Amino acid sequence: MSHQDKDCRRFRYNAEQLRLALHWLLGQAAWKTVRFREDCTWLPLQLAATALLWAWSDELTLGDRFLAARRIAEHLYQPQQEFAATSQAFLKLLRRWTAALVAVLQACFRQRMQTALAAQWRLHGWVVFGVDGSRVELPRTKSHEAAYAPSTRRPGKKKQRSRRKQPQDAAHTKKARTPQMWLTLLWHAGTGLPWAWRIGATDSSEREHWLEMLPELPDQALVAADAGYVGYEYARAVIASGRHLLLRVGSHVRLLRKLGWAKESAGLVYLWPERAAQQNQPPLVLRLVVSHNGKHPVYLVTSVLSAARLSDRQLIGLYRQRWGIELFFRHLKQTFQRRKLRSTSADNARVELEWSLVGVGG
Repeated sequence: MSHQDKDCRRFRYNAEQLRLALHWLLGQAAWKTVRFREDCTWLPLQLAATALLWAWSDELTLGDRFLAARRIAEHLYQPQQEFAATSQAFLKLLRRWTAALVAVLQACFRQRMQTALAAQWRLHGWVVFGVDGSRVELPRTKSHEAAYAPSTRRPGKKKQRSRRKQPQDAAHTKKARTPQMWLTLLWHAGTGLPWAWRIGATDSSEREHWLEMLPELPDQALVAADAGYVGYEYARAVIASGRHLLLRVGSHVRLLRKLGWAKESAGLVYLWPERAAQQNQPPLVLRLVVSHNGKHPVYLVTSVLSAARLSDRQLIGLYRQRWGIELFFRHLKQTFQRRKLRSTSADNARVELEWSLVGVGG
């Protein structure tokens, strides 16, 4: 048998394995809820599969990624009519349907996480999530600056500066105005996979994003977050939703003891800022756990008040496991090469990041 025949057999074998993998990954999704026009050359599953292949491609340009993805998709699905002829047509279709397709895939992937990865679904009996945010760089274009650059301006009149400082200040201002996306992510700690996300301008509020994603969490989920997510209103909203918190607190957070609001026990503390007290809002009853990172103590608070449900040691371990979300961001930016997106238009950049996240999760 010639070397060329062996290569052809290997190609056919790899293609069949890829077809089976995509069928396992996408076959159970509720594609009937997405309806394309009758004259569309794509089916929802085919477009989603091609978008994943496009996101997985390691080609340097978006156009080359599309050509590679289309070639593989046409071989796998053998459509009666040619798929989109250009990357522009492909991206136009993705802009129209990404929200619907990603919603279908998220629902499918979340169900798969509970069944195919059942052993990793819970940690110490809890469904644990990490939440954090990160910036993704964008090309400097007018479209990106209009959509994603910071919207705030420094108040007050500008002061006169010496010529020596002007170049440094100009460089600092230019860097500050560089358009970037802000990505807030809910990450499932047991499987290491993304669960939900929100995308906005570089000065977006990650805590507002967090509240938007609360309804997407399972009941009785436990969310671990760093000190940037501490806040009375946000913590109260999470607890009121039936979910639980595990937060690191810094020196700027004032915790109270022995208010008599709840049955007192060791470690019981209250988060009750003056503004909330003045508005007759109730204190938040929390449990304080103190750990140590080798250099200084680390203070954690949780809404899980009973040590029988989660011991101090288990809570400390869960918070340390939250560090995995930082590794996820590093994987997305370095291994998956999404530190800086390729799209020059704001709408396409959002599509590129959405499918990159689906691709990493898939």
